Amino acid sequence: MPSALTYPGVYIEEIPSGVRTITGVATSITAFVGRTLRGPIDEDEQNSPVTINSYAEFERIFGGLWAESTLGFAVRDFFLNGGGQALIVRVYKDAPAPAKSTAKLKADNLNLKAASPGAWGGKLRVRIDHETRTEPAFPGEDINKIFNLTVKDTQTAQIEMFRNVSVAVGHPRRVEKVLENESTLLRVDGGVPAARPAKDEAIATGDDPDPFSDDFTSRYSVVSNANQPSDGAALTRADISASSLEAGKTGMYALLRADLFNLLCIPPHTPSTAVAPKNVETGLVDDATLFCKNHRAFFIIDPPYNGGINLIAAKTAIKGFPATITTTNYAALYFPTLMQPNPLHDDQIEEFAPCGAVAGVIARTDAQRGVWKAPAGQEATLVGVPQLSAALGDGDNGELNPLGINCLRALPAAGRVVWGARTMEGNDRLASEWKYIPVRRLALYLEESLYRGTKWVVFEPNDEPLWSQIRLNLGAFMQGLFRQGAFQGKTPQEAYFVKCDKETTTQNDINLGIVNILVGFAPLKPAEFVVIKIQQMAGQIAT
Repeated sequence: MPSALTYPGVYIEEIPSGVRTITGVATSITAFVGRTLRGPIDEDEQNSPVTINSYAEFERIFGGLWAESTLGFAVRDFFLNGGGQALIVRVYKDAPAPAKSTAKLKADNLNLKAASPGAWGGKLRVRIDHETRTEPAFPGEDINKIFNLTVKDTQTAQIEMFRNVSVAVGHPRRVEKVLENESTLLRVDGGVPAARPAKDEAIATGDDPDPFSDDFTSRYSVVSNANQPSDGAALTRADISASSLEAGKTGMYALLRADLFNLLCIPPHTPSTAVAPKNVETGLVDDATLFCKNHRAFFIIDPPYNGGINLIAAKTAIKGFPATITTTNYAALYFPTLMQPNPLHDDQIEEFAPCGAVAGVIARTDAQRGVWKAPAGQEATLVGVPQLSAALGDGDNGELNPLGINCLRALPAAGRVVWGARTMEGNDRLASEWKYIPVRRLALYLEESLYRGTKWVVFEPNDEPLWSQIRLNLGAFMQGLFRQGAFQGKTPQEAYFVKCDKETTTQNDINLGIVNILVGFAPLKPAEFVVIKIQQMAGQIAT
């Protein structure tokens, strides 16, 4: 009621309805971890991981396809197959001394460095000029400390220009802050000098107007031979998933800085130019699946490279692969690998990991049908995959499917498709209730959505009014999913329940500050096996 009733009359007061809408979280934000040509590294707390919404963004920020890493190909396949949003964690490992990690250059008295490690920084050129404004922008501004800085990446032709930056302390456009906030190419290395850097040679009338022309090296500063950087060394399990990395949130643990991710891909991290590319270590697979379990995500496991072996040998290898890793329902294994043209090698057909393409198919299925639909079937086509490294028939599929190995197959008319929807606990002998991918992923979706949607409950009075609000809000969310066809059952009573009352929360729980909410759902299971029975009908005898 109003805080004070002082005069006779009518008082108006708004009363909260108690309705707090629960919004479902995204289901197919995919995280990729590995090496890239350029871009923010995992140790960059402010900028890593990087959210991208298209492959064009990946090319701009991380350099696109790179012969020394398979991650770019996986990201390309993800967006090509329907992926919508991805998180990129660039893991950089220093090369052995005396190799440098980050390019450094000197523009007169101003020390600069590339914005991120990698050989790409060796292509930077920086130009200083004093063609600034001639009047102070605010009282006390020293015009003699203002200058213009232009940087060019000659590998990509990207140019950034920063006008009226200053070396003065406290200036609103102090050079190190401007570069830190606005540049994707350059940073100040160390302190800022007291005097502005000297200007580079001006462009004379009749000369090449390009300020970064190769014929006029006095117009700009370049990276010296002594400071030419390296692309770093090949990664190992210790660089990506060692437990010691978690405290510093580096390696794959940089994803702890992200608000949400649903799928995790760690493609093989050896150079694609290797004669026999090294598969992802089985220990790394275990680390990644445990990480996904702890953060309500799902890991897509790549199979061992085929390497041109025959089908029998390939099947033998993949049958033994699940025994080398921990059985879990937070991951799924797909077989075989993809055979695709490599634009970096004159479009020669080479072998690639399927995780990116499969993640794209999952994202496409989520968008079109929902997270409760198995990401498999004739609709689950693999775009940009002209062939597979092993041609599987029905008999081969029949050997692998009961083991929880999802097959990628080439079917008449449909083309290359995903033809399996089982988790790593999908082996028939395990009889797991989390046998199917859509069941596990629907549960993860519910858990994350309800986790985020019930935080308002904390510190509320723990009694029946609160419990009724919880039942109302969670019930409305579950009812919405039921109407979309997410659960089994013809009625809501058959499909789900939400229970929060004195039976779930006892007086002892109340005394301990605990409220217990019980949510149940009847998941949909994919129709793996379609049985059609044909019977002859005897002709009817007329009477």
